Amino acid sequence: MAENSPSQPNPFHPLRWEDWLAAIAMGLLAVITFANVLVRYLTDQSFAWTEEYSTALMLILTLAAAGAAVSRDRHIRIELFFSTGSANRQRVLALVSAAASLGAFGILTGLGVKFAYDDFQYDVTSPGIGLPQWWYSSWLPALGLAICLRALIHLIRVWRSA
Repeated sequence: MAENSPSQPNPFHPLRWEDWLAAIAMGLLAVITFANVLVRYLTDQSFAWTEEYSTALMLILTLAAAGAAVSRDRHIRIELFFSTGSANRQRVLALVSAAASLGAFGILTGLGVKFAYDDFQYDVTSPGIGLPQWWYSSWLPALGLAICLRALIHLIRVWRSA
């Protein structure tokens, strides 16, 4: 059986923790949104807390999906330039792509740390139900760091594949 190249990830790999986190976030988001719609329809009132939880779950879902995409090498790129080139060109573009992902999510993680720390330091509370805002904002640097580690692992794997 031939080994997969860095640009051709194994389609039969097991589910990763990002998949489970995204599925749980999506399930909770669906349940919360359905409950809010049902309550609005029946009572003409809304659950205020659903907006905050939905926003936090959307952040978690987005970053978990981004982590899954990076770990599978399925992030956005222009396939025409990638797939029509030589093996060396594909390797160079894969290196550039992984480095760009690492850089972008590194910046996002650094800014997320500052954002979450400011929420914690200044005791910012959520507008709807008054929970500490850092409970929500701390997901950004945590998942951003996980994506950075996935991108770094991918970068090293592509680098060693020469």
